[in-house]
Order: sequence, then structure tokens, then C-alpha cells
Amino acid sequence: MNQPILSAKAVRKTFGKFVALDNVTFDLQPKQRRALIGPNGAGKSTFIGCVAGQIPGAEGQILFKGEDVTKLQPSALAKRGISRTFQISRTFLHMTVFENMMSAFIMARGSWPSLSTRVFSDLEDEVHAMLGNVGMDTRANETVENISLGDRKRLEFGMALAADPDLLLLDEPTAGMSIKERHHLMDMVVELVESTGKTLLFVEHDIDVVFRVAEVVTVMVRGSVFVEGTPKEIAANEEVQKVYLGEGDH
Repeated sequence: MNQPILSAKAVRKTFGKFVALDNVTFDLQPKQRRALIGPNGAGKSTFIGCVAGQIPGAEGQILFKGEDVTKLQPSALAKRGISRTFQISRTFLHMTVFENMMSAFIMARGSWPSLSTRVFSDLEDEVHAMLGNVGMDTRANETVENISLGDRKRLEFGMALAADPDLLLLDEPTAGMSIKERHHLMDMVVELVESTGKTLLFVEHDIDVVFRVAEVVTVMVRGSVFVEGTPKEIAANEEVQKVYLGEGDH
């Protein structure tokens, strides 16, 4: 088996006396699609935040491509190939779809200090291509505040791809979307991830989406890994069913 692209080794994170993550340990293989699921408060989004560097102070080790990246800042992690989206869209509402995507490419290239007409011109084709990849090319000139939540999520996913990351972290990518929008978005995500050979780790509450997309499912309860397996194995696990019926955690 290949070296894991991401390894969590006894990762622990506390907020005062509250233990948000407790001895989280698992390996994520290259090109794998893995879902993190569990009740509210299980630590799923906290773990994503620790991996992406937005939540500092984790104990234990987080290894990315064999390198200990536990203490690195988000910018350093992005340069190494980690990108994420958030549960609440972080697009610029008063800018156009095109301007949002252009901003993502400029930040990914580190071009802010030398902004010029040439920088914009050089990136224009790539921006349009990415908008086409996520199905937003026909809305390039629309202001983000005027497009649907589903379209914002598609845009944000494209922005996360601007730096051509090896590992994509998606935190509840379908939150607030209709069933049709959820499946449309995640089908697009799977297609782009598979075609570019990227690894996907995502937090999701919609079990139908999880079983449709994930190759491996990690169930978290009270800050710890409860069980992991294939979607088929997780669906048949009675203890997992109890957790989701509210008997295992609140």
C-alpha cells in the first residue's frame, strides 16, 4: 500500500476543559474519497480545521505526505497542497463570479504584490476554464449575492481547486441545499476529483450523499473515531445506527 497522503496520530484538541478531539487516529490513502460522519459535536469540523491550520494548538501529529504539519499555518499548508471549503460559503458577495474565481487564482499564484493588467490577462483563460469545469461559466458576470446557494457552493469548490491541491477538505459542502442540488454538486465533485487524481476528505450529514460519494467512512463520536469501514459496512453496523438514532451521543 502507498504511503498515506494524510495521517492523524493521536490528535487531541481541547478548548479549556472541553475535549473536542480525543486520540483521533486514521490514515487517508492517496486518491481516496473518505467521509467523516457523526452526531453534532462529534469533532468532525474541528478535525478538518486542525488539518487545514485554521484551528491551532492540536496535540499529537498530523502528517501530510510524511511531513509533520501539525503546527503549520494555513498559507504554508496551502503551498504544500491542502485546500478546503467551509460550511458557510466564504465567497465575496459583492464581487462577480468571475472576480471571485480570479481572486482565488491570484492568491494561489501569490501574485498580489505584482498585480498588473498582464497578471489578469495571463490568468483569464484559466479562470474561465475553471468556471466551465464547475458549471458556472454562464454566470461569470453575475454578482455572487444574486446567485443561489448551490451555485455559490459550486463556485467555492472551483476556488478551492485554483491552487491545484492534492488534498481537498470539504466541510458540509451540501449544507442548506435541496436534495437535487446536493446530488448535482457532489456528482460534479466526484467527477473532478477522479479526473484530476485528488484526495477527498469531507464532512457531511446527509447519509445518502455519504454513501453515494465515499469509498471509506469514518464515524466519530465524542471527539474520537468510533468505527470506520466501507459504506456497506457502516450501513450494516448496528452500533452506528444507534448513534444516529440518538442513543450513542447527543
